[in-house]
Amino acid sequence: MSDKSDSPVQRILSWVARLVVSFAVPLLVFVVLYFGFLFLRDSNAPQIVITISAIIWGVGGAAALYWVTNWVIQRTNGIWRKRLTPFMFVGPAIAILGWYLMLPTLRSFYLSFFDRVSENFVGLDNYIYVFTDPTMQTAFVNNLLWLVVGTGGSVLLGLIIALLADRSGFEKVAKAFIFAPMAISFVGAGVIWKFIYAYQPPGYEQIGLLNAIVTSFGGDPQNWIVMRPWNNIFLIFILIWLQTGFAMVVLSAAIKTVPNELLEAGRIDGAGEIRIITSIIVPSIKGSIVTVSTTILLITLKIFDIVYSMTNGLYGTEVLASQQYKQMFKFLHYGRGSAIAIIILLAVTPVIWYNLKQFGKREVF
Repeated sequence: MSDKSDSPVQRILSWVARLVVSFAVPLLVFVVLYFGFLFLRDSNAPQIVITISAIIWGVGGAAALYWVTNWVIQRTNGIWRKRLTPFMFVGPAIAILGWYLMLPTLRSFYLSFFDRVSENFVGLDNYIYVFTDPTMQTAFVNNLLWLVVGTGGSVLLGLIIALLADRSGFEKVAKAFIFAPMAISFVGAGVIWKFIYAYQPPGYEQIGLLNAIVTSFGGDPQNWIVMRPWNNIFLIFILIWLQTGFAMVVLSAAIKTVPNELLEAGRIDGAGEIRIITSIIVPSIKGSIVTVSTTILLITLKIFDIVYSMTNGLYGTEVLASQQYKQMFKFLHYGRGSAIAIIILLAVTPVIWYNLKQFGKREVF
């Protein structure tokens, strides 16, 4: 029986019951857990005892949340049980996401219309600053460069390596080496590449790998991370080094799903390997290419760690996220920092929406 066949009163009761299951019951358990947290925080017990108690309390609280909600649902009739069961699993997740994502987003949007100390309403002044300040304009240009070069380079290189590895006799070993950087954090990668780009004046021993190679061929050492605008390309290459493995793995799996009969038919018709790749393989894995591209696109829109660990945004390498961090925690201007955060959110929202739309289409088919 569907909701459409119910009376208006039944529909209202149905939604009220769903809201109770989704929010009221989880909220009650959250309150209990919160008071338990306060008790553990203010306790004078040994740290190891507090840690173990917190783990038990947290895990037990999650189990209690499920048990209490399930207990409520099991005492309803068959129709109501069927209606409410999905909300038993989705409700707590929605409540947590609302608390940790939706509320901070709304608060950031609210603060973006106030001054440095979030007391005086300034209207759109913070947004005007975001789009007119020279440093912010540099950040916008750099973010666009990261989007185009970083995303395009990662996907293109991942596709090329996937095609080559698929035709090699040591595919697993090659993929393992290319995928290995994925295990490294962005900050860790920045530290590694800081040594590769390290610079010493001429006449000194070069400890940086890149300058050591340049000087071994008789060239002069270069301070790579201060060379505008090429320093942005050098930073973007770190992202490509990290994300190529991800693109390669996903695209390689997609390539293996292309029917061999289709490839053989192309070869029989006289198509060369380049034509087979461009006319058969790439169109066949278009969905995977889009998924990989949008995923890396989201990373580049929010890029921060590499820039912060390598240059701290100096030498013309500012990006939106680094400017947001500085406005919030260095200049203590919460209005401007919040405005930049909203701009970043607006930039990533269409990409997320497109991804969800594509996932929905795949589920339908």
